[in-house]
Amino acid sequence: MNAYKIYSLQVTVIEGLMSDEFVKKNPVVSRTIQIRGRQTLEQLHRAIFRAFGREDEHLYEFHFSDQPFGPDPIRYVLPFEMEEESFGTTQPAGNLTKTKIESLNLNSGDIFYYWFDFGDNWWHEIQVTGIEEASAKSRYPKVVKKVGESPPKYMYWDE
Repeated sequence: MNAYKIYSLQVTVIEGLMSDEFVKKNPVVSRTIQIRGRQTLEQLHRAIFRAFGREDEHLYEFHFSDQPFGPDPIRYVLPFEMEEESFGTTQPAGNLTKTKIESLNLNSGDIFYYWFDFGDNWWHEIQVTGIEEASAKSRYPKVVKKVGESPPKYMYWDE
């Protein structure tokens, strides 16, 4: 059997259009996702999308910086942003459809960010909570822990 790395990633919503009532009921909204190292950032996006019960596709990208919304982050973007004027201030570091998780040289405790829907600005902090060798056959990515309810996409429609 070939062993491979499994990354455990805690994905926490840190900004988005949420009512005060929702935030009071759900002070922490996070999902822990396990993903193989050879899977891509695009596959991670799809896992996050499903984990938070999203229905409408929007633009998204991953940022590597010391802080959320930090200046000049290392950005992994959708393919068209590699060729056109992009939404960020820095040139993209890579195409997220081709960038494998294992190529990011992540360590346990590392933090990076996921920006979904550039209009509503849903920001997520992603913390690497573990990296382990695995050889058992299982489907990845998969959600292994949920904290809080998924926020409604449109703040006042679901209340």
